Amino acid sequence: MRDDHGKIWENYLISERLKKQEYEKMHRHNYFWRTHTKQEIDWIEEGGGKLHAYEFKWNPRKGNKTKVPISWEKAYPTATFEVIHPENYLAFITETNLK
Repeated sequence: MRDDHGKIWENYLISERLKKQEYEKMHRHNYFWRTHTKQEIDWIEEGGGKLHAYEFKWNPRKGNKTKVPISWEKAYPTATFEVIHPENYLAFITETNLK
């Protein structure tokens, strides 16, 4: 009946990832990204000379349809992009090394 499950999901993933970074002494810079045309990426990590973008989706079916924003891809062509959803989130909140 709630309509905020996506926001709660994002909050959970970010808080767990921050805990992992702290516990493992992972040296990362974390960002959010949004354009004036409302293209956005939920979580960006920079570390080891690499840039990784993550989009969080509660519904795995929507996650499979999510594509990297064109303006992000043009601005950061070497960055990786991954959609995180309930079927693959454990790797995101537990991995130590960036892909």
